[in-house]
Amino acid sequence: MAGRTQPVLAGVVTALVGFASSFTVVLAGLRAVGASDAQAASGLLAVCVASGVSAVWLGLRHRIPMSIAWSTPGAALLVATGAMPGGWPVAVGAFLVSGALIVAAGLFPALGRAVAAIPRPVAGAMLAGVLLPLCTAPVRALVEVPRLAVPVVLAWLLLHRFARRWAVPGALAVAVAAIALTTPVSGLGGARLLPVVELTAPAWNVSAMVGLALPLFLVTMAAQNVPGMAVLVGYGYRPPFGAALRATGLTTVLAAPAGGHAVNLAAITAALAAGPDAHPDPDRRWIASVTAGTGLALLGLGAGAATALVALAPPVLIEAVAGLALLGALATALTSALAEPAAREAAVVTFVVTASGVTLLGVGGAFWGLVAGGAMLLLFRQRSDGPAAPEPAVEPAAPGLASPGPASPGSDSVAVAGPPSGVHQPDDRGRVGGRSGGT
Repeated sequence: MAGRTQPVLAGVVTALVGFASSFTVVLAGLRAVGASDAQAASGLLAVCVASGVSAVWLGLRHRIPMSIAWSTPGAALLVATGAMPGGWPVAVGAFLVSGALIVAAGLFPALGRAVAAIPRPVAGAMLAGVLLPLCTAPVRALVEVPRLAVPVVLAWLLLHRFARRWAVPGALAVAVAAIALTTPVSGLGGARLLPVVELTAPAWNVSAMVGLALPLFLVTMAAQNVPGMAVLVGYGYRPPFGAALRATGLTTVLAAPAGGHAVNLAAITAALAAGPDAHPDPDRRWIASVTAGTGLALLGLGAGAATALVALAPPVLIEAVAGLALLGALATALTSALAEPAAREAAVVTFVVTASGVTLLGVGGAFWGLVAGGAMLLLFRQRSDGPAAPEPAVEPAAPGLASPGPASPGSDSVAVAGPPSGVHQPDDRGRVGGRSGGT
């Protein structure tokens, strides 16, 4: 009996940590690109259910603990991008196109390799620039609403020291208590507490495709799917990368009309479900990811209540909780961006342009950051005095596969790193064989 209980409990913890740690980021992102409170609640419900369905399908089909989550860096990108010409329907169209690109990456490995060809410092710097605006929110909250923000930040600090996994959920609980104590009960009078699906007909324009759909695809691939795959490889699994991309991309497409922005492989929650704490036997850990998917879908039923509560709080307080959840991801992204001395100036340019939040020709800063960083790399490559020493050949584990790096306990994002050596191409049939722990 204990053999079945352990992975189930691990799955419950995975779902709770995954939801509580970053649902505020999702709501902030959806509202930033034009969603009403009802549409934001629908979007949160959509990504919860889509993530749950993907996790259950992949776990039962391949017997591998492939945890699925929404794209937290993608939601942060929405905050950084803001409303676009055409409003919410155009954002929904961008979600749909981004999901279709993920499906295409699963069908055509060359597309995955093209994403992997983005230099690691530039990819890390772009992600850091996207995360920076939200990560400054705790500082702003301490100045603007100190009575509410100080207890939240103190709770996060204490839990980060003694129970790191629960730091962001604990800070969220303190924020909820602060809101409840300072807001009249009548404030919930007209709020929708039950889950409601708000469908929106998608619309498209060029600026949204270039400024939102493409960056959302790149961020989701580089900061979620690739590191999530690497975490599983690090625990000795050989997961089917193509099948995972097809499943998560398809559920993203289906969730988009309801407001779901992106579904992908999880990173930190992947470690919770795929590690030995989930079960001593690696062949039984898939039960944890299936349980986590089921739990996340059920937690989505509270999206209406969560949105109503967020609507009562000062916006900067909700952004502060989201920022606390992303601090670890920001640190990892900056580390990745600055790890290679020859590319540091290009990474800094990428970071500055992305973080500036500029919009040119209707296209946001994330795209222009990639363009600026890429141009800098080309410039310095042309000015190089001589050819660089050849790097040793490494057999990649999957297109763009990264080695697992440190992650924030409150975040599902990990900065891109180099591929682990000696790992064979993942089996698209989902077989677990060949666990060697790396060679």
